[in-house]
Amino acid sequence: MPDTIGFIGLGLMGKPMAKNLIKAGYPLVVHSRSAGPVDELVALGATRAGSPAEVARQARRIFMMLPDSPDVELVLEGPHGILSAVQPGTILIDSSSISPAVTVRLAAAARARQATLLDAPVSGGEIGAVAGTLSIMVGGDAQAFADVRPILEAVGNPERIIRIGESGAGQICKVCNQIVIGGTLAAVSEAFALARKAGVDGAKVRDALLGGFAASRVLDVHGERILKENYTPGFRSQLYAKDYRVASETLGAHQVPAPIAAAVHQLVTALVASGRGEMDYSALATVIFEMAGIAGSPA
Repeated sequence: MPDTIGFIGLGLMGKPMAKNLIKAGYPLVVHSRSAGPVDELVALGATRAGSPAEVARQARRIFMMLPDSPDVELVLEGPHGILSAVQPGTILIDSSSISPAVTVRLAAAARARQATLLDAPVSGGEIGAVAGTLSIMVGGDAQAFADVRPILEAVGNPERIIRIGESGAGQICKVCNQIVIGGTLAAVSEAFALARKAGVDGAKVRDALLGGFAASRVLDVHGERILKENYTPGFRSQLYAKDYRVASETLGAHQVPAPIAAAVHQLVTALVASGRGEMDYSALATVIFEMAGIAGSPA
């Protein structure tokens, strides 16, 4: 019988990931702050747990998908946290996007309790979470990674599940991921703003660019969102702002100058400050459009 899997954090990303684990035949024990997603997973066959500690008592492979570093610290080290009840040999898979420095500290705390923490942040948004095609960038023990790889393949693209290095390396890779996406998204937004102000069809610009070296996943997926003004969240702007805060802290800690990332951070901050934190982060384009003196879609 497959290992029982614990899953803590059933938000926009966590819930479809948990559903894919059920589809793959894994018995699942779930816990989340909101009752609704837990009820939904229980209706599909999962078992409800009243706390992270209760999850740890029932499962030796446990996913976490949580908003920020303090949330992961609470779930692991809080009064009813995982580490208060963790079984020796447990492998914890943290798919949250959090501080690499915090990850390294928590991995040491897990080792002190004969458990292993893998940082395994993901990329692909809600679309990838639903389809089970996420890219997964992993940091931590190589043997633990090999042990849980079949589980990761239930939620991710097998060709895009990569062990980057030791603890924290997965989170460093996720920071790199967000920096590249943000820079590309800002450039796409500027290009669409130019097309709009010059009276050129933005949709045709996108089609042409997708056929050359300017092609990217951001131009393809988020470019279409921008053209259609579809900012229903696949990944909320306020969480992206958190990721850029982590990126800024991490860049500073390693003394890496990043003027482009700094500019994007300000654009994301402006987006959230304007009350659009619940919109998809591709709505960063709306800040560029407003600065350019235009409104709405650049089509």
